Amino acid sequence: MNVPSNLKYTKDHEWILIDDDIATVGITDFAQGELGDIVYVEVETLDETLDKDEIFGTVEAVKTVSDLILPLTGEIIEFNDSLETEPEKVNSDAFGEGWMIKIKMTNLEEVNDLLDAETYKKIIGA
Repeated sequence: MNVPSNLKYTKDHEWILIDDDIATVGITDFAQGELGDIVYVEVETLDETLDKDEIFGTVEAVKTVSDLILPLTGEIIEFNDSLETEPEKVNSDAFGEGWMIKIKMTNLEEVNDLLDAETYKKIIGA
């Protein structure tokens, strides 16, 4: 199970890469493995400002649809458009080409509430 140590995580199985006030968000290797083959990623909140823990989109796998929960308050400034035609990138490269959104954070203090890699590994039993 891949859990890169340079990222932050949520209990909802999302990873976050922090770069100044921009956060790149995707779902973890564990999450994509549990979901199975991803067939569709929907994010209709581009250019919207949402609060932490609000739903920003959905990910659809062959047998289920799951909500995507925003890990940090901010404006969704970018969606990974390549997922519209190649949603399987979430399965094949969850921490790279499979990223989902970028957020311009409005409350940098919330980063302190995210999990580090070791804590996340304990949650998923890795």
